[in-house]
Amino acid sequence: MGMVFGKIPVETPKHEVIHSTNDYEIRKYPPSVVAEVTYDPAQFNSDKDGGFTILANYIGAFGKPQNQKPEAIAMTAPVITKAAAAAEKIAMTAPVVTQGGGGELVSMTFILPSKYVKAEEAPRPVDERVVIREEGEKKYGVVRFSGVARDEVVANKVEKLKGCLERDGFKVAGDFLLARYNPPWTLPPFRTNEVMIPVE
Repeated sequence: MGMVFGKIPVETPKHEVIHSTNDYEIRKYPPSVVAEVTYDPAQFNSDKDGGFTILANYIGAFGKPQNQKPEAIAMTAPVITKAAAAAEKIAMTAPVVTQGGGGELVSMTFILPSKYVKAEEAPRPVDERVVIREEGEKKYGVVRFSGVARDEVVANKVEKLKGCLERDGFKVAGDFLLARYNPPWTLPPFRTNEVMIPVE
């Protein structure tokens, strides 16, 4: 019942808040290991969240884990999505993040539990579309919001956050991520979402 009202009962990434204003936070995240899949939403009836099932199968959320041990891996939050460059799809394969639309590729990331320090410590995926990789230490400008993370809401949050970061002298260092902390059955007013923009 708690998840319907926004309780987050799973591990979330540790971070340090190094700057805070009424508009946003600057957070520093330590290195982590992530499972990621990059796909064209058209493969999933134009569902930008179509990669979720692939990653959920890898960790064993829907039954037997689809990894070579097989080892069940605890779900974490958020799920992260972002727009992916075409080159990434050829080359490849983290809290859930989504970005993009209109023919763009999407990368969805599960951040693996903190017990995995190196990529080789995580079970190898059976599905070749799942890539396990290490993320280095990162700094992000972050704004939190509730409700449904619709494209127009996210775009508005991104533009406002970019403006605030530039106003305050932070240099944007890449595209935004969308982090969603709750399952889809959580009532919208109780959902936790974040727009995260990498900064130098």
